[in-house]
Amino acid sequence: MWWQYTLVFLGAFVFDVVPFPFPPAFTIMVFLQIYFHLNIWMVIFIGVAGSIMGRYVLTLYIPFIAGSIFKPAKNEDVQYLGKILKEKGWKSQMVIIAYSLLPLPTTPLFVAAGMANLKPLYIIPAFFVGKFTSDTILVHLGKYGTENTEKILQGAFSWQSFTSLAIGLLMISALLFIDWRSLIQKKEFKFNFRIWK
Repeated sequence: MWWQYTLVFLGAFVFDVVPFPFPPAFTIMVFLQIYFHLNIWMVIFIGVAGSIMGRYVLTLYIPFIAGSIFKPAKNEDVQYLGKILKEKGWKSQMVIIAYSLLPLPTTPLFVAAGMANLKPLYIIPAFFVGKFTSDTILVHLGKYGTENTEKILQGAFSWQSFTSLAIGLLMISALLFIDWRSLIQKKEFKFNFRIWK
């Protein structure tokens, strides 16, 4: 049954390597655990490893995409935001853990980290703590709901999933279109829609 666990890893990786909000990786983990009757702890460990690898790769390639599609001013703006995040030290780590525990897409967090050229090792340990905790809870809830597989699959198209997607898109838009340097340095809230090359 090793190939089913490979599917868990690859599924979690693919769900978390894309640079736009996608369904959370735990959804594929829950689906595969239920469908193949896999060991729940193996699914959690392998799935979280796939998610972390996906987010790691995302932070590595996003600076190249950002450099080719966004104006230098927008990249500098997000890099400034990353510098502020770095300066906050352990407080930033707590924010990352708390954010990873929420049922919100973590894509904006990693897009921002990648664009800001933060080293993946700065953000991944805190992400691991939050991700492992939240995925453990959610995969166990998925197992509990095995008898209600149909309802779980219908839930993928619920108002909650669409709200989560909308919030993720809103957060990426905020990251891209708010002039963060003006907001932090001058306390002026401005939008800048001229970010594309």
